[in-house]
Formats: sequence, C-alpha cells, structure tokens
Amino acid sequence: MSTTLDPLDSLLFSLSRTLCTPLAVFIQLQGCLICLILALGWACAAYVRNREIRRMKDSTRRGNSFAFLCQDIMELEHSSQAKLPRVSVVMPLKGFGEHNLHNWRSQITSLYGGPLEFLFVVESTEDPAYRAVSMLLSELKDEVEAKIVVAGLSTTCSQKIHNQLVGVDKMHKDSKYVLFLDDDVRLHPGSIGALTTEMEKNPDIFIQTGYPLDLPSGSLGSYCIYEYHMPCSMGFATGGRTFFLWGGCMMMHADDFRLDRYGVVSGLRDGGYSDDMTLAAIAGAHKRLITSPPVAVFPHPLASDLSFSRYWNYLRKQTFVLESYLTKVNWIMNRALFTVHCYLSWGFVTPYLMAMIHVTAALRMYIKEYSVEETTFTFGGLTLVGCLAVCTIVELLSMWNLTRIEVHLCNMLSPEAPNLSLATYNWGLVFIALLVDNFLYPISAFRSHFTQSINWSGIRYHLKNGKIFKIERSKDMGPIYTDLGGKHLGKKGAPPKLSFLSSLARSLAQWHQPKKYDS
Repeated sequence: MSTTLDPLDSLLFSLSRTLCTPLAVFIQLQGCLICLILALGWACAAYVRNREIRRMKDSTRRGNSFAFLCQDIMELEHSSQAKLPRVSVVMPLKGFGEHNLHNWRSQITSLYGGPLEFLFVVESTEDPAYRAVSMLLSELKDEVEAKIVVAGLSTTCSQKIHNQLVGVDKMHKDSKYVLFLDDDVRLHPGSIGALTTEMEKNPDIFIQTGYPLDLPSGSLGSYCIYEYHMPCSMGFATGGRTFFLWGGCMMMHADDFRLDRYGVVSGLRDGGYSDDMTLAAIAGAHKRLITSPPVAVFPHPLASDLSFSRYWNYLRKQTFVLESYLTKVNWIMNRALFTVHCYLSWGFVTPYLMAMIHVTAALRMYIKEYSVEETTFTFGGLTLVGCLAVCTIVELLSMWNLTRIEVHLCNMLSPEAPNLSLATYNWGLVFIALLVDNFLYPISAFRSHFTQSINWSGIRYHLKNGKIFKIERSKDMGPIYTDLGGKHLGKKGAPPKLSFLSSLARSLAQWHQPKKYDS
C-alpha cells in the first residue's frame, strides 16, 4: 500500500472534495434535473406520436386501409375530394444534393385530391437546382402542375425569404392555402391532405407546421444536429396548439399574403432574416394560432459527408436567428431564450466535467492503493456520479423511445417507401453529441451576438436593430456545399474562414461512417 501521496493526486483529491461543497452539489444535482426534465418532455412527445399510431391501427382494423391518408375513408369519395381547396406549394431552392431528388419526388407525388400546384423558386438559372428540377419536371411532363420561378437576387431580406415571397406572388389566384417547404423535407403521401384538413376544420389557424426526424449519416456532426433538434421536438409533438414554428413546413392562408394581413409580407420583406422566427413573432404579437398535427413529422436524411465543421456552420446560423427581431417584445423574448438556453447548455455539461474529476480521483486512489486516511477524497462525489449516470440513462432511453416511435410513425405514413430503421443510430455518438452540442451552443450564441453578421450559403447578412440592413455577395465568400444536405452550390468558392475550432473539426470530421437511407 502506498504511503507517499503524489502531489498531483493530492490536488486531485482536494478538488474532488471541493466539488462536494453545497454549491458544487447544487450544480451537479441541477444537471440530473435537466436530464430528467428532458426525459419527461420526450416521454410526453412520444405519447402524442404513439397515440396517432394507435389511431391509425384502430382505423385500419375498422376497414380503412387508407388510414395513412385520412382518418375517415369516406373522405376519399369523389364528392368529398371535389370540394378540396386549391393549395400552392412554394419551395425555395438553393443548390442540389444527394437527397434532393428523392425529397422533391415525395413532395410532387402527393396523394392530395384537390387542385395542387408546385412552385420551385431559384435565385437564378445558374443554380444547380434549376437544371435538376427542369429534368424532373420534363420527366413527369403533364402528371403534375409545376413550374420553376427565377426570383433574382434579394436586396432587403434573406434570399430564402425573397424566394418565398416571389413564389407567393406567382401562385394561382384561386389558391386558398400556401404551403412553404424546404427542399430537404421528405413528405408522406397524405401530408398535404392532413394539413389542409386541419386548416378547413379550424379557420382560426394562422400557421400549421411540422418537424423533421433527423436521420444521422454516421458522422459526429450529423449526430450533433440530431441532438440539437431533439429538445425542440417536444414543442412540435403537442398534437395541436404550439408556440414553435419550423420554416421547413408552414401552411398558411394565401389571402394573408395577398392582403398583407398582420404585416406578414412587410415583416418578412423589410429586413427579415429568418422566415419562421419572423412569422412566429407576428403570430405572438397578434395572438394568432399555430398548430402542429401529430402526423406532421418528416424524415430528414442528413448528408453522408456531413463534417463537424459543417455542423459548426449550421449551429452558427441557428444561434444567429436570436439576433433578429421585429418588436421590442420580440427582442426581450429572444434575449430570454438566449440566456436560458446558454445557462441550461453549460448547466448540462458542467456536471459531467465534475463527474470526470470524481471518477479519476477514485481510480487513482484504487490504482495507487492509497488508504482513505491518506487522501482528502470523499465518497460523496461517487454518489453524485451515480445519480448523474442513472439520470443520463433515463434521458437516453426516453430519447431512444421517442425516436423509435417517430420512425414507426413515419413508416406507417409512407407505406410505399423503404422502411426507416433505428438500427442505424449509434447511441454512443448520441451521448458524445449531447455534450459537444451543449458545450458549443453558448460559444456560438455569444459569437453571433457580438458579430451581428453571418455567412449563409455564400451571402453575408449584416443585422442592425434586428433586421438585415446590408447584404454582401462575393464569388469567393461562400462554401461549395451547404451544411445539412451537402448540396452543391454550383460555384468554386473559397472555404469559409477557419474558426478557433478548426483543428478540432479536422480530427472529429474523421468520425465518418456513411449510411444510406435511399433505396
């Protein structure tokens, strides 16, 4: 048995003992509480999604073999289908990636029985998406009502918002609803019909939205994005009213844009950076209803070569949206969200750092065979580590259960598509992503706050008083590929400036295990 205490070990044992003071214990128990709150939220979300699965199974047992399309099979009668309103689907495009063609096919081959038009909106004919969509539409010919719209360059708002507004301006005069879709959304055959049915049932709905189910490609960056989206999924799995909005899927009344009700057009056009944050702010200011039906969960395959650096660029864009706002109230809410998210993120990570110190101290005591009398080590630290481990397991099980249920629901909603599988998820990387993403979020948020500018697909936007006031474009400014879908932007841009995380990104980008989700 060792009789001489190594100086470094002495410091380690003292540090472990210090981490058992009341404040340190509070921080570690707070981390346990955050884990349990997340687990409870995901359990509630899983209940809502699973309830929809049970409803579909019950409907199928009652003889409705089209339960994935509608709740009542009588809705498929010609008399009912003939009464369905016209819907215009506006899709702002940028670049072309490995999953885009599959996503576009899922969108334009919808089984919606009413009049339906698709507007693919691109910045210019030089965008790779223009040629890809042109070939797709020429292949389908007269099977769908679809056209490509060239929007030109934005001057007062983000390019995506500009494309959306140009698409709205070109939609059919008889369209009752407009559905905005991102090009990385993979719809189910009955998605448009389900959204329209809810709008018809409740005319008070201002916006209907949905949320993506990320399909990680195997890289750490893709798992970080999956983990980033998972806490937000609680707000979209309500089965009804929600305060959250996802710009990848938004159905609205077309007349709200024609008449600029509540300032939706002017709010977006005049300095708007984020479509969903702007519209959510308008909805809150005018007390308008946002809903998310339980079937509005969409498979979202991530790029097979999604590197860690591309994840970092995506996180930067996500934190930057908190710097844009419409009103003073909107600014206060964004500041509150900024503060709470940063506090909870580091409040989640810090207990794991403390746990590492406790475990290391215990291992050193065991390896060196120090006696308890020789050390300042306390076993209270290991008790805290045990509590954190149990809460972490509960959290991961709850996340796994929600993902399992959403995978099952997506498979039921798209019976014609290849089945998604939970077997491709690496839960070891999920845990690492939990720590990495929550550690980096405050860093990204503070950087966004102090820079007030962002490079989005080769366009640099500058904010002032929450709105875009300056737009810079340069052939050498942007990356060749976008972040999530790995879409080629059709230019030879220089790589983005290396951040302080560049060396870390290079090594972590090697954690790459491609998995395919397309047949």
